[in-house]
Amino acid sequence: MSRKNTLSVDEFYHIFNRGTDKRTIFINESDYVRFIVLMYIANNPEPVFLQKFNEKNKNIKDVLSIHKKETLVDIGAYCLMPNHFHILVREKVENGTSLFMKKLCTGYSMYFNKKHQRTGTLFQGPFKSEHVTDDIHLKYLFAYIHLNPIKIIDTTWKEVGLKNLNETRIFLKKYQYSSYLDYLEQERVEKKILNREVFPEYFSNNKSFEYFLEEWLMFKEKEDL
Repeated sequence: MSRKNTLSVDEFYHIFNRGTDKRTIFINESDYVRFIVLMYIANNPEPVFLQKFNEKNKNIKDVLSIHKKETLVDIGAYCLMPNHFHILVREKVENGTSLFMKKLCTGYSMYFNKKHQRTGTLFQGPFKSEHVTDDIHLKYLFAYIHLNPIKIIDTTWKEVGLKNLNETRIFLKKYQYSSYLDYLEQERVEKKILNREVFPEYFSNNKSFEYFLEEWLMFKEKEDL
Protein backbone atom coordinates (compact mmCIF):
# COMPACT_ATOMS: atom_id res chain seq x y z
CA MET A 1 0.00 0.00 0.00
CA SER A 2 2.96 2.32 0.35
CA ARG A 3 5.58 3.59 -2.06
CA LYS A 4 9.13 4.87 -1.92
CA ASN A 5 8.88 8.40 -0.62
CA THR A 6 9.46 11.05 -3.28
CA LEU A 7 7.13 13.63 -1.79
CA SER A 8 8.29 16.84 -0.10
CA VAL A 9 7.17 18.66 3.01
CA ASP A 10 4.97 21.75 2.43
CA GLU A 11 4.14 20.66 -1.12
CA PHE A 12 0.64 19.90 -2.44
CA TYR A 13 -0.33 16.54 -3.95
CA HIS A 14 -3.34 15.03 -5.64
CA ILE A 15 -3.59 11.49 -4.26
CA PHE A 16 -5.75 8.85 -5.91
CA ASN A 17 -6.23 5.13 -6.34
CA ARG A 18 -8.85 2.68 -7.59
CA GLY A 19 -9.92 -0.87 -6.94
CA THR A 20 -7.94 -3.67 -8.51
CA ASP A 21 -9.40 -4.53 -11.93
CA LYS A 22 -11.50 -1.38 -11.45
CA ARG A 23 -13.65 -3.28 -8.97
CA THR A 24 -16.09 -1.56 -6.62
CA ILE A 25 -14.43 -0.66 -3.32
CA PHE A 26 -17.44 1.05 -1.69
CA ILE A 27 -20.44 -1.28 -1.84
CA ASN A 28 -22.74 0.38 0.67
CA GLU A 29 -23.02 3.35 3.01
CA SER A 30 -21.09 1.72 5.85
CA ASP A 31 -18.12 1.24 3.51
CA TYR A 32 -18.05 4.93 2.65
CA VAL A 33 -18.42 5.87 6.32
CA ARG A 34 -15.57 3.56 7.36
CA PHE A 35 -13.20 5.12 4.82
CA ILE A 36 -14.20 8.65 5.90
CA VAL A 37 -13.58 7.76 9.55
CA LEU A 38 -10.21 6.26 8.64
CA MET A 39 -9.20 9.43 6.80
CA TYR A 40 -9.50 11.20 10.14
CA ILE A 41 -8.06 8.51 12.41
CA ALA A 42 -5.18 7.46 10.12
CA ASN A 43 -3.97 11.05 9.81
CA ASN A 44 -1.95 10.68 12.96
CA PRO A 45 1.52 9.29 13.82
CA GLU A 46 -0.08 6.89 16.32
CA PRO A 47 -1.52 3.44 15.48
CA VAL A 48 -5.12 3.26 14.27
CA PHE A 49 -7.74 2.22 16.84
CA LEU A 50 -11.47 2.07 16.15
CA GLN A 51 -12.93 0.66 19.36
CA LYS A 52 -15.66 3.33 19.36
CA PHE A 53 -16.79 2.37 15.89
CA ASN A 54 -18.63 -0.81 14.94
CA GLU A 55 -21.03 -2.03 12.29
CA LYS A 56 -24.14 -2.00 14.50
CA ASN A 57 -23.51 1.48 15.82
CA LYS A 58 -21.84 3.65 13.20
CA ASN A 59 -21.09 6.42 15.66
CA ILE A 60 -19.12 8.66 13.34
CA LYS A 61 -19.59 11.69 15.58
CA ASP A 62 -17.87 9.99 18.51
CA VAL A 63 -14.94 8.87 16.40
CA LEU A 64 -14.46 12.24 14.74
CA SER A 65 -14.63 13.97 18.12
CA ILE A 66 -11.30 12.38 19.08
CA HIS A 67 -8.73 15.13 19.53
CA LYS A 68 -5.47 14.70 17.63
CA LYS A 69 -2.35 16.56 18.72
CA GLU A 70 -0.51 15.93 15.45
CA THR A 71 -1.36 15.12 11.85
CA LEU A 72 0.71 13.71 9.00
CA VAL A 73 -0.91 15.70 6.19
CA ASP A 74 -3.32 18.57 5.72
CA ILE A 75 -6.36 17.53 3.70
CA GLY A 76 -7.91 20.20 1.51
CA ALA A 77 -10.51 18.20 -0.42
CA TYR A 78 -11.61 14.62 -1.05
CA CYS A 79 -14.12 12.57 -2.98
CA LEU A 80 -15.04 8.90 -2.73
CA MET A 81 -16.43 7.17 -5.82
CA PRO A 82 -17.73 3.59 -6.08
CA ASN A 83 -14.42 2.24 -7.46
CA HIS A 84 -11.85 4.95 -6.65
CA PHE A 85 -11.03 7.97 -4.51
CA HIS A 86 -9.32 11.37 -4.72
CA ILE A 87 -7.64 13.26 -1.86
CA LEU A 88 -5.89 16.63 -2.07
CA VAL A 89 -3.16 16.92 0.57
CA ARG A 90 -0.28 19.05 1.76
CA GLU A 91 2.54 17.01 3.25
CA LYS A 92 3.31 18.22 6.80
CA VAL A 93 6.14 15.94 7.89
CA GLU A 94 8.71 13.89 6.02
CA ASN A 95 7.13 10.70 4.67
CA GLY A 96 3.81 11.87 6.09
CA THR A 97 1.73 11.22 2.99
CA SER A 98 3.13 7.72 2.50
CA LEU A 99 2.48 6.80 6.14
CA PHE A 100 -1.01 8.27 6.04
CA MET A 101 -1.92 6.36 2.89
CA LYS A 102 -0.40 3.12 4.17
CA LYS A 103 -2.50 3.30 7.34
CA LEU A 104 -5.61 4.41 5.46
CA CYS A 105 -5.51 1.82 2.69
CA THR A 106 -4.30 -1.07 4.85
CA GLY A 107 -6.95 -0.37 7.47
CA TYR A 108 -9.70 -0.12 4.89
CA SER A 109 -8.58 -3.22 2.98
CA MET A 110 -8.60 -5.31 6.16
CA TYR A 111 -12.08 -4.05 7.04
CA PHE A 112 -13.42 -4.56 3.49
CA ASN A 113 -12.04 -8.07 3.02
CA LYS A 114 -13.35 -9.23 6.37
CA LYS A 115 -16.78 -7.69 5.89
CA HIS A 116 -17.28 -8.86 2.31
CA GLN A 117 -15.55 -12.23 2.81
CA ARG A 118 -12.82 -11.81 0.24
CA THR A 119 -9.04 -12.15 0.15
CA GLY A 120 -6.26 -10.52 -1.81
CA THR A 121 -5.35 -7.02 -2.84
CA LEU A 122 -8.17 -4.49 -2.86
CA PHE A 123 -6.42 -1.54 -4.51
CA GLN A 124 -4.71 -1.28 -7.88
CA GLY A 125 -1.17 -1.17 -6.54
CA PRO A 126 0.36 1.66 -4.48
CA PHE A 127 -1.45 4.98 -4.33
CA LYS A 128 -0.77 7.43 -7.16
CA SER A 129 0.40 10.98 -6.50
CA GLU A 130 0.38 14.05 -8.72
CA HIS A 131 2.60 16.92 -7.60
CA VAL A 132 0.72 20.22 -7.79
CA THR A 133 3.27 22.87 -8.65
CA ASP A 134 1.25 25.92 -9.69
CA ASP A 135 -1.73 27.92 -8.52
CA ILE A 136 -3.88 27.30 -11.58
CA HIS A 137 -3.56 23.53 -11.22
CA LEU A 138 -4.26 23.61 -7.49
CA LYS A 139 -7.43 25.66 -7.90
CA TYR A 140 -8.57 23.45 -10.78
CA LEU A 141 -8.35 20.39 -8.52
CA PHE A 142 -11.01 21.82 -6.22
CA ALA A 143 -13.37 21.68 -9.21
CA TYR A 144 -12.11 18.35 -10.55
CA ILE A 145 -12.39 16.53 -7.21
CA HIS A 146 -15.73 17.97 -6.13
CA LEU A 147 -17.40 17.50 -9.53
CA ASN A 148 -16.21 13.89 -9.87
CA PRO A 149 -19.47 12.36 -8.53
CA ILE A 150 -21.37 13.67 -11.56
CA LYS A 151 -20.06 10.62 -13.42
CA ILE A 152 -22.38 8.48 -11.29
CA ILE A 153 -25.46 10.00 -12.95
CA ASP A 154 -23.96 11.27 -16.21
CA THR A 155 -21.04 9.11 -17.32
CA THR A 156 -20.06 11.15 -20.40
CA TRP A 157 -20.59 14.68 -19.10
CA LYS A 158 -16.93 15.64 -19.48
CA GLU A 159 -16.81 14.46 -23.07
CA VAL A 160 -20.18 15.61 -24.43
CA GLY A 161 -21.49 18.07 -21.83
CA LEU A 162 -24.12 17.89 -19.11
CA LYS A 163 -27.46 16.28 -19.83
CA ASN A 164 -29.37 18.17 -17.16
CA LEU A 165 -27.82 21.08 -15.25
CA ASN A 166 -30.52 21.35 -12.60
CA GLU A 167 -30.50 17.61 -11.90
CA THR A 168 -26.71 17.78 -11.53
CA ARG A 169 -26.93 20.62 -9.00
CA ILE A 170 -29.45 18.69 -6.91
CA PHE A 171 -27.36 15.51 -7.02
CA LEU A 172 -24.17 17.23 -5.87
CA LYS A 173 -25.93 18.80 -2.90
CA LYS A 174 -27.14 15.37 -1.80
CA TYR A 175 -23.86 13.53 -2.26
CA GLN A 176 -22.43 12.83 1.20
CA TYR A 177 -19.09 11.24 0.34
CA SER A 178 -16.95 14.24 -0.55
CA SER A 179 -15.93 17.55 1.01
CA TYR A 180 -18.28 19.45 -1.33
CA LEU A 181 -20.88 20.02 1.40
CA ASP A 182 -18.19 21.25 3.80
CA TYR A 183 -17.23 23.99 1.33
CA LEU A 184 -20.90 24.92 1.18
CA GLU A 185 -20.48 25.40 4.95
CA GLN A 186 -23.09 22.85 5.94
CA GLU A 187 -22.84 21.76 9.57
CA ARG A 188 -21.23 18.34 9.29
CA VAL A 189 -18.85 16.59 11.65
CA GLU A 190 -16.89 15.44 8.57
CA LYS A 191 -15.45 18.94 8.16
CA LYS A 192 -12.95 18.03 10.92
CA ILE A 193 -11.12 15.97 8.31
CA LEU A 194 -10.12 19.15 6.47
CA ASN A 195 -7.57 21.82 7.27
CA ARG A 196 -8.54 24.52 4.80
CA GLU A 197 -6.39 27.20 6.44
CA VAL A 198 -3.12 25.98 4.88
CA PHE A 199 -4.54 26.01 1.35
CA PRO A 200 -4.82 29.23 -0.66
CA GLU A 201 -7.98 31.18 0.10
CA TYR A 202 -9.57 30.80 -3.31
CA PHE A 203 -13.06 30.92 -1.87
CA SER A 204 -13.85 33.68 0.60
CA ASN A 205 -17.19 32.08 1.47
CA ASN A 206 -19.55 29.32 0.42
CA LYS A 207 -21.09 31.50 -2.29
CA SER A 208 -17.78 32.09 -4.04
CA PHE A 209 -17.08 28.34 -3.95
CA GLU A 210 -20.51 27.56 -5.36
CA TYR A 211 -20.07 30.16 -8.09
CA PHE A 212 -16.65 28.71 -8.99
CA LEU A 213 -18.13 25.24 -9.55
CA GLU A 214 -21.16 26.68 -11.27
CA GLU A 215 -18.87 28.21 -13.90
CA TRP A 216 -17.52 24.74 -14.70
CA LEU A 217 -21.02 23.27 -14.90
CA MET A 218 -22.30 26.07 -17.13
CA PHE A 219 -19.28 25.68 -19.39
CA LYS A 220 -19.92 21.97 -19.80
CA GLU A 221 -23.60 22.59 -20.50
CA LYS A 222 -22.74 25.16 -23.20
CA GLU A 223 -20.28 22.74 -24.79
CA ASP A 224 -23.21 20.46 -25.53
CA LEU A 225 -25.17 23.16 -27.39
